[in-house]
Amino acid sequence: MSLTDAQVQAALAGVTDPHTGKDYVSNKAVKNLKIDGANVALDIELGYPAKSQHAAIRQTVTDKLKAAGAASVTVNVTQKIVTHSVQKGVKLVGGVKNIIAVASGKGGVGKSTTAVNLALALSAEGASVGILDADIYGPSQPQMLGISGQTPESEDGNKLTPLRAHGLQAMSIGFLVDVEQPMVWRGPMVTQALTQLLGETNWKDLDYLVIDMPPGTGDIQLTLAQQVPVTGAVIVTTPQDIALLDARKGLKMFEKVGIPILGIVENMSIHICSKCGAEEHIFGTGGAERMSKDYNIEVLGDLPLDIKIREQVDGGSPTVVADPDGRVAEIYKGIARKVAAKIAEQAKDHSSKFPSIVIQNT
Repeated sequence: MSLTDAQVQAALAGVTDPHTGKDYVSNKAVKNLKIDGANVALDIELGYPAKSQHAAIRQTVTDKLKAAGAASVTVNVTQKIVTHSVQKGVKLVGGVKNIIAVASGKGGVGKSTTAVNLALALSAEGASVGILDADIYGPSQPQMLGISGQTPESEDGNKLTPLRAHGLQAMSIGFLVDVEQPMVWRGPMVTQALTQLLGETNWKDLDYLVIDMPPGTGDIQLTLAQQVPVTGAVIVTTPQDIALLDARKGLKMFEKVGIPILGIVENMSIHICSKCGAEEHIFGTGGAERMSKDYNIEVLGDLPLDIKIREQVDGGSPTVVADPDGRVAEIYKGIARKVAAKIAEQAKDHSSKFPSIVIQNT
């Protein structure tokens, strides 16, 4: 039995991408399709990193085509991450395709822990990732990544070379000042410091740069949101009503400057007693879900209040690298895939395709 192109396309149209919700045909993910009688070979090209899911995707496509009559199926799953559009009038950063801002309306909700584990999860799924610690007053990424006390160098005497940890490129004001020195700076100085850290770091071919934003929604945060070319933002909150009030302000701030909200992460969602296994909702329940319905924004994932998460980041080895096969690491990886898939669905940036026009006197 020989298969026709129409039969193969129809079979593939019945396979839904679990992260975009679209079938692989309409999503234009099917590449290099070759049909030889009843033998089918093709590539599935994802627009987001999902290395841990390649085998499952390969199996699902193979089963679907064999059910349609294919004798043999060869499926190669790849991923191609491109640059997507940002706010109008904001220039892209050299060496960086997409910037993800991780923000919260208030401190103490686990934003920095979520940011570093999100970055590590994107890396684990096959992307080239960097992290910028934008919390000038309280930089925590150096310790979380286990590289505090190190100082970045400059290869060209112009830009700083980011430090590396657990496969990430990293930059923080914490690398440049004494760990115990308070940053007694006013807003304009903080904004200038961050824009310099962002633009004067020699980022190397990053698919994603995760920015750990300073907590709050004041002038500093608004200015940064206006000046940094952000592809999308992730809001971190806890179920507590007070945290949610501030998270809503953070969401509104990004909406105000035209930055898409990729979703909400509910941190410290539930506590499971290490002694008896009892589950307790210490900070309440359903807060992020209510916020999600109010603003039509997806809850990307719920993370437990777990002492191991705290111990791991304090020790310089965040959960995704400390326990890569554990349940919490899998939650972070699931959040990472959802975030990246949402970015992949956004409009692409075409500015690099337009020629530069130079007017000269002749």
